[in-house]
Amino acid sequence: MSRRQVLSLLPAAGLLAVPFPARAAAAIDHTRLLTNTIAILAGTPDVNARPETAAKLASILGTARQRLTAMDQAGDGELFPGLVLGTDDVNLRLAFQYLYEIALATRAPGSALVDDAAVQRRVTDGLLWLHERYFGDQSKGYYGNWHNWEIGIPTHVSRILALLAGQLPQGLAATYIASMDAYLRSGKNGDVDLDSRFHTGANLADITANRILQGALTADDARVTKAISDQSTVFATIDPYDLQHGNTDGYYPDGSFIQHHSVAYTGSYGRALLTRVVQTLKMLEGVTSDGDLAPVVYRWVADGFAPLIFEGWMMEIVKGRAVSRTATGYTDVGVIVEAIADLADHVGDADALALKKYLRFLPAADTTAFVSPVSIARYAAIRADSAIPAADLNPAERCVAFNAMDRTVHRRPGYAFALARSSDRISKYEYMSGENLMPWFQGDGAYYLYLAGEDQREVFGVDYYTAVSPYRLAGVTAPVEERRTVPELYGRLWYENPGHPLNFTSSSESQNTYVYFPRAENTFSGGATLGTYGVSGMVQSDDAAYIAKQSGTLPDDFVAYQNARVTKSWFMLDDEIVVLAANLSGQAGRAATTTVDSRIAAPGDAVALTGERWNGGAWRPGDTTTTPPRWLRYANGTRRTAIGYAFLTRQPVTAGLETVTRSRRAVRTTNPDTPMTKNVFTAAISHPAADGVQALAYALVPNATEARLRGYTNGPLTVLANTRHIQAVKHRTLGLVAANVFTDGPHHAERLLIDGPASVIVRSGGNRTTVALSDPTMTRDRVTVVLHGAPLRLVTADEGVTVRRVPGGTLIQATTHHAYGRTFTVTLR
Repeated sequence: MSRRQVLSLLPAAGLLAVPFPARAAAAIDHTRLLTNTIAILAGTPDVNARPETAAKLASILGTARQRLTAMDQAGDGELFPGLVLGTDDVNLRLAFQYLYEIALATRAPGSALVDDAAVQRRVTDGLLWLHERYFGDQSKGYYGNWHNWEIGIPTHVSRILALLAGQLPQGLAATYIASMDAYLRSGKNGDVDLDSRFHTGANLADITANRILQGALTADDARVTKAISDQSTVFATIDPYDLQHGNTDGYYPDGSFIQHHSVAYTGSYGRALLTRVVQTLKMLEGVTSDGDLAPVVYRWVADGFAPLIFEGWMMEIVKGRAVSRTATGYTDVGVIVEAIADLADHVGDADALALKKYLRFLPAADTTAFVSPVSIARYAAIRADSAIPAADLNPAERCVAFNAMDRTVHRRPGYAFALARSSDRISKYEYMSGENLMPWFQGDGAYYLYLAGEDQREVFGVDYYTAVSPYRLAGVTAPVEERRTVPELYGRLWYENPGHPLNFTSSSESQNTYVYFPRAENTFSGGATLGTYGVSGMVQSDDAAYIAKQSGTLPDDFVAYQNARVTKSWFMLDDEIVVLAANLSGQAGRAATTTVDSRIAAPGDAVALTGERWNGGAWRPGDTTTTPPRWLRYANGTRRTAIGYAFLTRQPVTAGLETVTRSRRAVRTTNPDTPMTKNVFTAAISHPAADGVQALAYALVPNATEARLRGYTNGPLTVLANTRHIQAVKHRTLGLVAANVFTDGPHHAERLLIDGPASVIVRSGGNRTTVALSDPTMTRDRVTVVLHGAPLRLVTADEGVTVRRVPGGTLIQATTHHAYGRTFTVTLR
């Protein structure tokens, strides 16, 4: 059977892929490959003459001239002023980047520097100088971050060599390729090693794309073919029960993307992977078959990226340490937009039309940030085509459980809710290289409520993490204590102890496990979806570092922090998100705080806080201990946005505004040390240590009016249970009951008897009842629910679901073995 026929038999959601077919029978057209690459990077005469690409062309030329001027001003022993070389790998990478930016301008048609032989000689002289002094001797290199040596520098060098292939001094390409092979130390014999923990996901795509170019430069068919085959493995959907090469990095059946083996990373490494593979499709056009892999990439976009993009903004929950960078969520999406515009040329007509509709639906991207002038022209043509209607890839209402990466996204017209969890499978946070300095609670149920029509730069992004206390992220329950950052603790950007049996060095596995991205201890983290509704839950725990410290595994000077304890559920409905918390304790005699919400606003914005007490009187900021509010409302009159908080249990709430001035360098060591000022709103609930275990419940109400908030007094919501064993709510209007059962054994909620652990949603209307089940621990073979009452008959059921009558009701059982948190649905009447 042909590859297309084979793929046609596979479920689209499976995203399964087979490697590119080898082309051993015919030589690869290396000239075409290099021509394609140069067109991608520098454009073509026709494309560069178009008005849409003028700004990009001007940017390429302006940057090149700046670099040339800098070279003129360099002192003795410098290639570029200020870039001290020999001990700083970042500076060395930047030196190669600057040479690439100059070389690019000499190959961009329409540039004033195009084909300028003198400028090209300056680039090649720079390559020779850098190789002789700082790159050719591998015994002196490979300091700092491995990524710069194996990916960052080779990317710039490989592109320079491709751009200037006809003008290179004899032997220079071969010399550099040999050196780059020598620096591929995480590989095998100077080549990719698919069993290496470094050669996975986006990193693998970067390395192999570079090696494809290197093979074309030396007319090495075997190198190109091997690199293509290696890169094709990133298209395979990760099956956690049948890992290939032990690799957990990549896309999962539910649309999740993981990098670094345990970090939810669609918004950073995921978009890098998307960019690289689409660029490879363009590089290989007319060179070799793409193996019909483009439809796989389409599913990444539709099921992996689209849910995480709200009005052109990439959500914070999937960006790892990149949340601390100054680039915005709009910039992140601009990279994705470029890839989508190119991908539309490689998929079938129906998928291409859907992608083009999506590009017209999203806000206009800043095309000067695109890599390729050709992509700019293609994107501009799509945006200008009025025959293509604008349409989101997301349905208007959508709830997506990315359980493979412990994330949930809930979308409605007017808002989107994004939730970050953690478990023994997924890291609590990512810190690395001085980025994301205070990340400690980002995976402890932190959530982000995005409102339609808002400029998200004003409410989220790096300024959110800069202005908001790391202990007061929205949704987080944190102990009352002060923690120190890694540089404060150890005087460097990582923990160093190579003499310890765990061999703590900058990129060691122990560094990853205990410093950079520690996982949690809990197994319960997940949930179920029923149509456009969802439930999610998590048992908050300590991280791997604290557990190891208690067991004596870690060195004496290694600092680890104990977490607070809480069992939490989030019920995602139409007008509200209901949050339940139980078994809440600061641990070790400490108090704790649960933050209902934290939001930032510009100092000049007209912000108002209103509320009502349980006795009907007006609530005012400052009312805390004796006057618990029934509801609060935060409104930004300047932005015309509002959020309500309806409290379903009575507890004092501290809420107010504070003006905060802080440098963005507080969250990332290389951010500009420029003070920014924000008005910070925080609503929080304190849990004194002396009060013992506590429970609370509230609802987030996006775009709420005061009238709607008053309606919750006798409204549709009822908390059915809120303990460490079971948390459940009922929404009378929707006819919906949802529950998380956290412990073993049968537990009751309304007319449900649930054999836990499990997540369950039941919705009834007319003569139909629909039930959704999942195993959030991902360890159970089956989940069972009994619906008490008159026996019901089966209408439809997912594979693996059985229904039978039992005394007093109907028993539903889902076979969850190897389902990895997937939801099973059955409809009864």
